[in-house]
Amino acid sequence: MDDRLPELGDLEREVMQLVWAHGPVTAEIVRERLSRRLKESTVRTVLRRLEEKGYANHTVDGRTYVYHAAEERSRVAAKAVQRIVDWFCNGSIEEVLVGMVDNKMLDQQQLRTLADQVAKAKRARGVKKE
Repeated sequence: MDDRLPELGDLEREVMQLVWAHGPVTAEIVRERLSRRLKESTVRTVLRRLEEKGYANHTVDGRTYVYHAAEERSRVAAKAVQRIVDWFCNGSIEEVLVGMVDNKMLDQQQLRTLADQVAKAKRARGVKKE
């Protein structure tokens, strides 16, 4: 999947949330779980567009297309955050994180979890603690 994924419309985003939460899924399963009633052909069109955009893939089971996410939700979310970081902070993750802390968007537990993840990543990369 491309690192520069195209943006999703509201319906596409809702369908991808279902694919991530319940995948692999058929168009019928998606249609049944959507918040609004749509024709199955409309759902198939949305799933096809998600494939074209690089968000989903399908396999064939008999005559039925079975859809699954091309990448994990967290990886796609990270790419979206990177795009925002690039647009608004000239690529500085630090600026984003400091802004989130300054604006009290992260509580103490979230900050500890983030610090633990950073430390774990440093150990995995063999970076010494400064």
